[in-house]
Amino acid sequence: METPARIAATPDALDFTVENVEKALHQLYYDPNIENKNLAQKWLMQAQVSPQAWQFCWALLSPDKVPEIQYFGASALHTKISRYWSDIPTDQYESLKSQLFSQIACFSSGSKMVLTRLCVALASLALNTMPEAWPGAVAEMVRVFQEEGGGVDGRARCLALLELLTVLPEEFQTSRLPQYRKGQVRGALGREWGSVCPLLQQLLRRTDSPGAVKARVLRCLSSWVLLDVPLSESEGLVHDCFSALPDPELFDTAVEAIVNAISQPDSQRYVNTLLKLVPQVLALQEQLREAVQNGDMETCHGICRIAVTLGENHSRTLLEQVDHWQSFLALVNMIMFCTGIPGHYPVNETTSSLTLTFWYTLQDEIMSFESDKQAVYLQVYRPVYFQLVDVLLHKAQFPSDQEYASWSSDEKEQFRIYRVDISDTLMYVYEMLGAELLSNLYDKLGRLLTNAEQPTSWQHTEALLYGFQSIAETIDVNYSDVIPGLIGLIPRININNVQLADTVMFTIGALAEWLADHPVMLSSVLPLVLQALGNPDLSVSSVSTLKKICRECKYDLPPYATNIVAVSQEVLIKQIHKTSQCMWLMQALGFLLSALPVEDILRNLHSLITPYIQQLEKLADETPNPSNKLMVHIFASETDHFPPIKALFELVTSVTLSIFQQGPRDHPDIVDSFMQLQAQALKRKPDLFLSESLDVKAVFHCGVLSLKFPEAPTVKSTCLFFTELLPHCSDVPPLARVVQEDGKLLVQAVLEGIGGGASRSLMDQFAEVLFCLNKHCFSLLTVWLKEALQPPGFPSSRVTAEQKDNFSQQILRERVNKRRVKDIVKEFTLLCRGLHGTEYAAEY
Repeated sequence: METPARIAATPDALDFTVENVEKALHQLYYDPNIENKNLAQKWLMQAQVSPQAWQFCWALLSPDKVPEIQYFGASALHTKISRYWSDIPTDQYESLKSQLFSQIACFSSGSKMVLTRLCVALASLALNTMPEAWPGAVAEMVRVFQEEGGGVDGRARCLALLELLTVLPEEFQTSRLPQYRKGQVRGALGREWGSVCPLLQQLLRRTDSPGAVKARVLRCLSSWVLLDVPLSESEGLVHDCFSALPDPELFDTAVEAIVNAISQPDSQRYVNTLLKLVPQVLALQEQLREAVQNGDMETCHGICRIAVTLGENHSRTLLEQVDHWQSFLALVNMIMFCTGIPGHYPVNETTSSLTLTFWYTLQDEIMSFESDKQAVYLQVYRPVYFQLVDVLLHKAQFPSDQEYASWSSDEKEQFRIYRVDISDTLMYVYEMLGAELLSNLYDKLGRLLTNAEQPTSWQHTEALLYGFQSIAETIDVNYSDVIPGLIGLIPRININNVQLADTVMFTIGALAEWLADHPVMLSSVLPLVLQALGNPDLSVSSVSTLKKICRECKYDLPPYATNIVAVSQEVLIKQIHKTSQCMWLMQALGFLLSALPVEDILRNLHSLITPYIQQLEKLADETPNPSNKLMVHIFASETDHFPPIKALFELVTSVTLSIFQQGPRDHPDIVDSFMQLQAQALKRKPDLFLSESLDVKAVFHCGVLSLKFPEAPTVKSTCLFFTELLPHCSDVPPLARVVQEDGKLLVQAVLEGIGGGASRSLMDQFAEVLFCLNKHCFSLLTVWLKEALQPPGFPSSRVTAEQKDNFSQQILRERVNKRRVKDIVKEFTLLCRGLHGTEYAAEY
């Protein structure tokens, strides 16, 4: 006999014997040599699909074999039945079925992993033979395992039957049946529910049923409801699941079964059943409160999942049952309790984050009613949403400094993401509550900062400011009458903490557009920003805020310019900030200087830019800092200075392209800045792209690549580059050539992002690119869209050919209305992501 290694290396059909399979399995599990393990695995995979598998698989299931060998035999059986069904003669169906029943009975008291694989094999056989060759398959399974005999005790037989019934729907979900067969088999399984339901009910309601049997029953129910079993038909079992929740052994499986049952798309048809579920969910509040008091996070999490699933999936149905409005309001308040559950996320609780999408859904449903009906609902639910704002801002508060210092970096990151989710929710809630929300926040902050008698925690102040920032970042607050008061309050804040200082900075930055309309208020906040620039812990917030102010308010900044340049130059010399923040700071100075007289520009530029030009000349072979795009901006119309600027632009472009050749993924900040540089050049001096020394094609390809970066700022800068490039197809021949040759790549990259490859927050930018393509390359875009959308599954497997065609036609029709294109893109991305109907998903 050859050695196992030799067996694994020579997959000859004659080698596929029981003895050789056992040797190869021993080699796979116990040989320390990884190469031998890999050879054994390859050989065993070939053995499993060989004709000889029918002989050795039964022998491997022999009671004297170890479980690992028995498992391989059972897996080989499943592989043959599920993947090579057509090889099995019709007259052998019955004997194969009998052998499997017999083996399952034998293993019902044996290895659990082998039993499961045998059940999966029989399930696969059933799916291939029902309904024609094996009508009433499930009824027969139940009958066979209920019969006495075989020396197997009743509990073991019962558990084996439940395992078989559990894996049957699961095997259906993953089976390779042709589409027409899937429909037939789904119907047959639906009819078999009548045999399964009474059995599950009987086992769950019997007082003498062991915990292990009841847990398996609940798993089985979870599996079957995924086949869209009508909720009205599983109502009794779902009620039994609620009865099982007080049992700690059954809690998790009962939660899973309830959640699966009420989240099925078809369940909204069964209004009466849903109405009966509401009081059952409300009855869990006592168990929930006890779990909170005892710090039982798992129980809190499970009960919250049930409440949120009912509310999220059936808000509209339950809202429309006006006679039951109080019970639904009670459910909403229960979910509010879950949102505000005591403790800090994610250290003391992990439940509150589950509830956030419910509030989006409920708001969407209320706002979708006709105005008369909507007014009635708003009367009830506006106060609820004001309460929600208070709860969310409380949950967004940082813990004490001491506690926060004890958190791991992963916990801090989870908390940061959680606060972003809260911020998004507040922004969305603003759509319902409007200006009154800002007034509400302002009144609270005012009372907090002017009450000398009651000391306030920095956490409370920071959370209220965070609420303002969340709304002001994305909503136009220029009309708001509370912003002057807010700007007036900011200098009164005792900033004694990095987190608070960060939020103060970001809040000022969010109000930059408002400051441009009210420049008299700049003197109140600018000193705070310049002071923060010197603190490395506030690097991102202070620099980004200064950049926003310089961009929005540049024409009102000349009186402050000397001070801004002096402070900026000092922090640049001291190297307080990282490269990306230094680039942002240079961009800020570019905005500032562009509004000054030419002589002031040149004087300041000399001291600011000279070190960077020297560095670029010296380190041309290394990663440069391409933050000199302010130069292109400033000198675009200065013909005397154009040759050196052109040379510098070509140098920066050339060096950055070499970074792309080496792999740009580790340098999103450089890619971001590079794209902004190219966009500025196109905007101010498109003649730069006429140069033979500039590889326009390479720059275009870098742009296409950059669209696929995960960092949103980089993608935004790249979209800006393309929206500046496309209008020049008519007047810059090198650009026209590259767009004509490679424009389809751009279209594919944009569609990939819309299809789910990019953050939903970037959809407006992708829409801008499509709008520019439509406006400047209409005939080409018609062809590109058709070709790019042709492959099935692109840009998402969730959209049909008809939906893709409709999207294409809608885009091509809109050559004037940019807002409409953005709406079309948002609608299509929801379809692609399976989120259609939950409009909040696109609103970022």
